[in-house]
Amino acid sequence: MSYLEYNIRTVPTGLRKILYLNYPIILLLVTIASIGFLMLYSVAGGTLQPWAEPQIKRFGLGLAVMLFVAMVPIYVWRNVAGLGYLVSLVLLVAVEVVGVTGMGAQRWIDLGFMRLQPSELTKITVVMLLAAYYDWLPIEKTSRPLWVAIPVMIILVPMALVFLQPDLGTALLLGIGGAIVMFAAGVHWAYFATVIASGAGLVFAVLTSRGTSWQILKDYQYARIDTFLNPSADPLGAGYHITQSKIALGSGGWTGRGFMQGTQSRLNFLPEKHTDFIFTTLAEEFGFVGAISLLILYLLLIVFCVVSALQNRDRFSSLLILGIAGSFFLFFAVNMSMVMGMAPVVGVPLPLVSYGGSAMLVLMVAFGLVQSAHVHRPRRKLA
Repeated sequence: MSYLEYNIRTVPTGLRKILYLNYPIILLLVTIASIGFLMLYSVAGGTLQPWAEPQIKRFGLGLAVMLFVAMVPIYVWRNVAGLGYLVSLVLLVAVEVVGVTGMGAQRWIDLGFMRLQPSELTKITVVMLLAAYYDWLPIEKTSRPLWVAIPVMIILVPMALVFLQPDLGTALLLGIGGAIVMFAAGVHWAYFATVIASGAGLVFAVLTSRGTSWQILKDYQYARIDTFLNPSADPLGAGYHITQSKIALGSGGWTGRGFMQGTQSRLNFLPEKHTDFIFTTLAEEFGFVGAISLLILYLLLIVFCVVSALQNRDRFSSLLILGIAGSFFLFFAVNMSMVMGMAPVVGVPLPLVSYGGSAMLVLMVAFGLVQSAHVHRPRRKLA
């Protein structure tokens, strides 16, 4: 045991936890969020209002929440995983009853001081419950059909509730995030191959159901598919968002037009410039260099999470970190693909950069869980 490790173990428990925090992850979170503050300042025309200042305050609150979650022993979070899952289901049902409608969908609950989007919370509680389930389940039972059916139902129930809002993009992210935990837990690959084949069949059913009495998706969701396949067919209508996004991306070139010099965002050609399409603002103002730099920061965050998971000898902690890291990867990968025209526009924000309250706080809670798993991981005892 090193001298430094020995001296850390002589520090009182509370302070020792602070010393055990994964500081590279905290530094990366602060750096990425700061990029978001700059972009929100830029798209507002050089002012902190109405987006940058509230976002800074939310991130400050999020940091405090993350540290609080990190200080709580990881076994506590394992024990409340089931309760958290049930609460998220209740909130999803409550959305159908008292939810607030925005942009054609009923997805939020108005708490007065903020709008809570329960589907964001569900992304984390599903991962928590699956990690707790596989921590409890003997490894030899992992791929047996009965024990595979249980986590599948854990995933499908919230997926169905989110799909009804309707929010197809988040429903798919829930499913893929849960599948990442199942894969990491060691579920046999044949199950995933079956799901992929079934998914291909579902896509065929979705496309053939259009215009029939049993149409599966909403009309606006089919419009998004049309826009994805051929945005130039309606450049001033359904294809407007992605057309303007591509113009902004291309005009940035290698080094960009300069901070606060993006014409697409400053002249309001780019819709949703402070939320879903904020990445295009970054690419327009800082070019390929700025865009790839943000991507590298995201990937570094994933790498530090994966390293922490591999070093952790607690099965719940390891699966929890991998599930959160995998879900986080999906968030930024889908958003970037969406604004570049490589995926349909599904309304997924860019994590820590896009303007938003509940998404920011839930994400910080998730990284608080990562920190809790890192701080409380099994360590060698003093001789």
